[in-house]
Amino acid sequence: MNRREFLAFTVPAAGVAYAAKLPSADITLRISEITADLGRGHTVTTLAYNGRVPGPLLRMTEGKTVTIDVVNDSRLPELVHWHGFHIPPEVDGAHEEGTPHVQPSESRRFSFTAQPAGTRWYHTHGMAGQNTRIGMYSGQFGMVIVEPRQNPARYDADIPLVLHDWEPFFRSEMEGDVDYRLSTVNGKVLGAGEPVSVKNGQRILFRVLNASATKAHRLALSSHTFQVVALDGNPVPKPAAVPVLDLAPGERVDAIVEMKNPGVWILGEVEDAQRAAGAGVVLEYAGAQGKAQWVAPPAFQWDLAAFGEPRAPAASESSILLVIEPGQDGYLWAINGKSWPHGDEILLIPGVRNRLVFDNRSRMGHPVHLHRHTFELPSGVRKDVLLVPAHTKLEVDVLADSPGPSLFHCHHQLHMDFGFMALLRY
Repeated sequence: MNRREFLAFTVPAAGVAYAAKLPSADITLRISEITADLGRGHTVTTLAYNGRVPGPLLRMTEGKTVTIDVVNDSRLPELVHWHGFHIPPEVDGAHEEGTPHVQPSESRRFSFTAQPAGTRWYHTHGMAGQNTRIGMYSGQFGMVIVEPRQNPARYDADIPLVLHDWEPFFRSEMEGDVDYRLSTVNGKVLGAGEPVSVKNGQRILFRVLNASATKAHRLALSSHTFQVVALDGNPVPKPAAVPVLDLAPGERVDAIVEMKNPGVWILGEVEDAQRAAGAGVVLEYAGAQGKAQWVAPPAFQWDLAAFGEPRAPAASESSILLVIEPGQDGYLWAINGKSWPHGDEILLIPGVRNRLVFDNRSRMGHPVHLHRHTFELPSGVRKDVLLVPAHTKLEVDVLADSPGPSLFHCHHQLHMDFGFMALLRY
């Protein structure tokens, strides 16, 4: 698929499909049930935005106000969370912060200033529990690109790649182990969608989003290397070349690839079984023909330190321990011994750097997410989703510059639904 075809998903800043009803909104997102054709004979009935999976690619400009109408044609109350944005809690899209639900057969208008620049996304923030047809198991997700005020554009095209998994089933409900029968890139299984079309000598910026409810993904592009330039939409201190991209649920990676190996290749999952389930897309050079080829990448260990720089530890005004451990009394997970909604609020000191110390005492890694803020690692890497490995301590700083309640949770849907959540406030 070429850049023009990808941009067909874009919702313009004016003249959206529902302008006759809601004339002053920049963007309209309509939630409804659709039957999505994933390709190769696979279809799913799911909730989605504007009748498509993924939802429309939205482009905003940093610092400009955007007005969005959310129309709910589904049978359940819904929320749209603006993931990675630094915006007020009443429009962030989390009911726990004070954002109102959009009730069935109703619409609600939201307005905020688009910031910061980078690859962001939007998705439902509804609880799913054991219902694997709603929440992030559904098709309610889409990418947002917040363009900087000045963009040097050191690439020839940017291509969004949105990963998602379908037909979930529980392997072990007690441990939150969910697996899937199908995977897609941009709503199609490998081989079903239009190929990504490139030309020899181009520099392509791939914006990769893992919109899975629970599953991590590892991607490689046969016979090519990724130059990682941003993580979760935030420029890295030290761009670095890697053969594989690792993404936990909710994470984004921006990586430039120099197109200098003509042919027809597969950009897909490193694991053969996941690629066979559909997790991949064909990349085709202009003039190239033949069957798409897969070449396994070399062994590689993803390490965020590769994208940071050594520096003296920054001073922080507080140190807050957050112990991650199994829950009790029917809850899967707890923070400092308490599961949502029974936990205590975590209080930060306003206007300064607060140090969060994650102590994962479980045997599972957890992609933790803090709304409306950014984690800063000691190396200078900044993220809004951070994978805390099993039996590991990690320290990050948070600048408390966006007052009000901010939701903290695991981005694994089942973990969030069963206890892994808390409110930070200042």
